[in-house]
Amino acid sequence: MLTLTDNDFHRLYTYIKQHYGIDLSKKKQLIVSRLSHTLASQGYKDFTSYVDDIITGRDPDMVTAMLNKLTTNYTYFLREEAHFKYLWDVVLPELEKKHARDKVLCIWSAGCSSGEEPYTISMYLKEYFGAKASQWDTRVLATDISQKILNTAITASYNDESLSSLPATWKQKYFVRKPEGGYTVSPAIKQNVIFRPFNLMDPIQFKRKFDLIFCRNVMIYFDQDTKDALVRRFYNATVPGGHLFIGHSEGLTKATCPYDYIQPAIYRKKQA
Repeated sequence: MLTLTDNDFHRLYTYIKQHYGIDLSKKKQLIVSRLSHTLASQGYKDFTSYVDDIITGRDPDMVTAMLNKLTTNYTYFLREEAHFKYLWDVVLPELEKKHARDKVLCIWSAGCSSGEEPYTISMYLKEYFGAKASQWDTRVLATDISQKILNTAITASYNDESLSSLPATWKQKYFVRKPEGGYTVSPAIKQNVIFRPFNLMDPIQFKRKFDLIFCRNVMIYFDQDTKDALVRRFYNATVPGGHLFIGHSEGLTKATCPYDYIQPAIYRKKQA
């Protein structure tokens, strides 16, 4: 296993924090254990030259490969089901009334990883609107910093375990069984999700503000100042009355959070 000097460790975690918001200042051993094999396989003799190459930023694929190694992309369909119950019981009825004329919903899955979250949202939208779904624009924006993980999401190939929490009828309706095993998402659900690369440290400048933002189990990697700044950007990108869903293992500081707290991991922007 290669040695990571304190100087190289400081250079690397400072670069990652400044550019991607991820705080690894107490994760030296994790960096060594998760990157050593990659460095050796790529011909690096030490961390110094690797960190030099990372910091130049000349190879974005190299950076995203590193981030994929250092963060956990663990997710599955219908994760944190309480969010989807609230979506069904409260959010969608309100949005159906609010957008009765334009029939356009703006929903963002921020940090969508391999796609299970935005596809789950899309299935709920299809179920809720039923026969009226074709009259609505319910396309979900799904973003992640890693193009590699987005490519996995676009491919939409999943194993049985990933689908284990879904109702059996949904598996039949929204998935296609693959001959070699596992499932792929049906075209109707695939077409309802728009995947784009996006760094959450960048300004949020999409054309429309959002009725609902999912950003779950992403901010666990951020320190408090980074998290507060991101939540403020989310707030400015949310329509009055819109919601923010975060992971149940996360929390927002009451003193600095501009959203109103609704229930665990669910927040709402004040009505205009």
